[in-house]
Amino acid sequence: MHLSRRSLLASASLVAAPAAPFTAKPREHLQTGFERLTADGYALLHGQKVGIVTNPTGITTDARHIVDVMHADPRVRLTAVFGPEHGFRGTAQAGGSEGRYDDPATGLPVYDTYLKSGRPLADIFATSGVNTVVFDIQDVGARFYTYIWTLYDCMEAAQLAGKRFVVLDRPNPVTGRSAEGPVLHKEFATFVGRQPIAQAHGMTVAELARLFNGEYLSTPVPLETVLMTGWKRSWFHDASGLPWVPPSPNMPTPDTALVYSGTCMFEGTNLSEGRGTTRPFELLGAEGIDGRWAAAVNELGLPGVRFREAYFAPTFSKFEGRTVGGVQIHVHDRAAYDPVRTGVTLLVTARKVWGGFAWRSDNWIDKLTGSTRVRTMIDAGAGPDEVAAAWQDELAAFRGVRKEYLLYK
Repeated sequence: MHLSRRSLLASASLVAAPAAPFTAKPREHLQTGFERLTADGYALLHGQKVGIVTNPTGITTDARHIVDVMHADPRVRLTAVFGPEHGFRGTAQAGGSEGRYDDPATGLPVYDTYLKSGRPLADIFATSGVNTVVFDIQDVGARFYTYIWTLYDCMEAAQLAGKRFVVLDRPNPVTGRSAEGPVLHKEFATFVGRQPIAQAHGMTVAELARLFNGEYLSTPVPLETVLMTGWKRSWFHDASGLPWVPPSPNMPTPDTALVYSGTCMFEGTNLSEGRGTTRPFELLGAEGIDGRWAAAVNELGLPGVRFREAYFAPTFSKFEGRTVGGVQIHVHDRAAYDPVRTGVTLLVTARKVWGGFAWRSDNWIDKLTGSTRVRTMIDAGAGPDEVAAAWQDELAAFRGVRKEYLLYK
């Protein structure tokens, strides 16, 4: 760790001058990083050729896309767009992107960043001719959601290419109250986890950018962050008053984001994680499971959540076109709900009640949880409390580092 950088990095973060309040907005006192950037007349980007890393979530409070807004504004020179997983306009499914094309709406060149990092990604930035790379994507608060690693990779590539990097902040939709869950072990680093952060990190993208720059990038990028005003760490998405745009095809609602940091672990099993249904990550199941699973997990009295016996037929992904049984998650107290502990409990109980339970043959669960520990402890018969106890020391250490980079109360 390079903790001595913190004071230097703090001075590099930009908080735009206070702007006049919005009119006719649900939360007139909340301004995203983009709203503050425009309120300041794009002064931060003056004289720059600008490229932006974004996707359908990069919108204004009145639901216009920021690329369309910037392209039409003579005060800023937007010359390129960089698309992450699922693409700039969001047409690709999980594990896909849109490739290189010219955007029909604006004529801007769109470059594909998905699964690109280091020098190859730096070469894309160089080819684009931009001076400054801007990042504005809605995250959902989970380590294995790939947009935060697109952020990391783009920061590293911008440094290699000699570009400035600007992050426009947005709310964490599942609050920024605390970090929860296991911390990634570096030997398990992949695109669903580049660096040792907690499974539910409890940070905004601007806070993560400062953390990455201060702790993990071997050479920091020239970084500036445009912060929000009016956001509170205790807020869930609906408190922000901002429109919800699905950040990816299987993240349709804020309810999905609420459970995702726990139930995405089922991607590492032979059970369906609900892809191919209208409630992905809230529906879990497999052929041969019946009401015993819901009964077993309800019996444990997990805080803030109940489980309904459910049957569904995914239209794609696991068990496509076949009826499976399982559970639907119903969160009734968001403040009390712990998604990671709940996810571990669901894994433990599924293994006990269903003889067909198996991990994916490539041990993908280890990449998702950041080590072999969750898998091997559950296989050895450990209960949820024992599994969670095993990550508390590393979680406490991460929380100690994390607090140095928090920007909001």
